[in-house]
Amino acid sequence: MESLARTLMLGGLILFLIGGGVYFAAKFGIPLGRLPGDIRIEGENGSFYFPLTSSILVSVLLTIVLNVIVRLWKK
Repeated sequence: MESLARTLMLGGLILFLIGGGVYFAAKFGIPLGRLPGDIRIEGENGSFYFPLTSSILVSVLLTIVLNVIVRLWKK
């Protein structure tokens, strides 16, 4: 039960940090979701939006952060 509690607390902390990062990115004008390479198709009957570059950038940053956390956790 203790390990589940730790895992949930770590997950909550990670989500909190991600939310804070998105908040400060918007506050400082970093255009997540509007980067070059984000796909936007607008037509007469609808639109399609896929933030490809933003997704790759967030994925790389999360990979780095999680690798640092796992390395610190093992010590």
